[in-house]
Amino acid sequence: MLEFFNRYIFGVIVPLGLMAAGVFYAWRLRGLYLRHPGVIIRGMLGRGGGVGMPPGRALSLALAGTLGVGNIVGVASAIYLGGFGAVFWMWVSALAAMLLKYAETVIALNHRRLGGDGLYHGGPMFYIRDFFDSRGLGFAGRLLAVVFALLCIIDSMAMGCVIQVNAVTSAFYGVMGLDTALCGGVFTFLAVAVIVTGARGISELTEQLVPLMTIIYIVLSLAVMLARPGEVFRALGKIFAGALAPASAGGGAVGYVISRGVRFGVMRGLMSNEAGCGTAPIAHAGSSARYPSEQGFWGIFEVFVDTILLCSMTAIVVIIGYDKAAVFAEDSMMMTLTAYSSVLGGWSEYCMCAMVLFFGFATVICWAHYGMECVRYLSGRKVWIYLFIAAYGLAMLWGAVSEPGGIWGAADLALGAMTLLNLCVICPMSREVMRLTEDYIRMSLDRQSQRKAAGMAHRGRHNNSPP
Repeated sequence: MLEFFNRYIFGVIVPLGLMAAGVFYAWRLRGLYLRHPGVIIRGMLGRGGGVGMPPGRALSLALAGTLGVGNIVGVASAIYLGGFGAVFWMWVSALAAMLLKYAETVIALNHRRLGGDGLYHGGPMFYIRDFFDSRGLGFAGRLLAVVFALLCIIDSMAMGCVIQVNAVTSAFYGVMGLDTALCGGVFTFLAVAVIVTGARGISELTEQLVPLMTIIYIVLSLAVMLARPGEVFRALGKIFAGALAPASAGGGAVGYVISRGVRFGVMRGLMSNEAGCGTAPIAHAGSSARYPSEQGFWGIFEVFVDTILLCSMTAIVVIIGYDKAAVFAEDSMMMTLTAYSSVLGGWSEYCMCAMVLFFGFATVICWAHYGMECVRYLSGRKVWIYLFIAAYGLAMLWGAVSEPGGIWGAADLALGAMTLLNLCVICPMSREVMRLTEDYIRMSLDRQSQRKAAGMAHRGRHNNSPP
């Protein structure tokens, strides 16, 4: 029954819903990032308003959840399932995902709450309840908010914990032959040590870790491209040539961001950038941004870094080394490792293992934050948060030594239900997003005009001053 729901219900409805919602917001916001790039850049440069974590730190926390192991292996799976043209449709899908991520981030900041700990807390749990409360359906809102929180807790244990830790320990065992139980024990100890520090400690670490692992991964990918510059152009040619092939359209647009095998793309790859499923807004809601749109712009940037930048680099490297990588077929981890090592040599496998560790560790602690925020929403008592941390640690140990197997099914089911519930709320709230966006753009343009006028007046006074 679980397999049936994931394959034929969520495996069809969720991808189509995500694409429809992305296109809907692209239409409603009229391609915001194309019309007002200056407003977006100036908004991202804002330093926040005091309470909460800096906007850039909130972005790093959200990126820690999106830049998981799926970023390394998910692209190889998409190419294997959908052909080289799947990458093109990944780019197209990301353009819609940017504004979907923007919308849910704006809504999350507009409905967040200031907690007794002096930090902001928000996410779908809050705006789902507010949405139904405003329509006189308070009981339904409270019930559905609880349902979302429970689903997110389940998915944090499965997708954000067991599956990530299993990928990390498997990589170290495959390349270095290290014992999975030993690796899992060390990983769990370090992760729990960070998780118990709470939102502040987790966000401070991700603020340092995310830029570091991103830069290292970019350097490794650029090393492959610089070693084979001619192959880069051929890889791009293969992407565009295969873009309209039936297999690529099915495995790309309905493929990577919805993946050809669906569960291998959106569901199993956690949709890469998480747009629409409601998890990243939990991280963004803790920002000290003065206006919801300012943090929403960081949501757009999040999708750009995740999908347009890192996933594209991975795709080019995989295509360059595809002849050797394809030998591993559906073993996406080994496909990616082989693609890098076939160009850079065996030493790169150790670097990639380190990347898997960094990406996996960042994802695990970020999803622990998501889980704790949902537990906090359900009950503010600290004992429940500590019980969740203990269960999360046990899940890490279990994931290190066991194959995920049926965990994938539970993760897919929880993620699919979360996404549908989130989409059914944020789409009807589009007027709120439009109002907040238009108000911010008008204010930003007015400020820019005032600064220009002041500058011109200053220059005029300077030019007219007596020698």
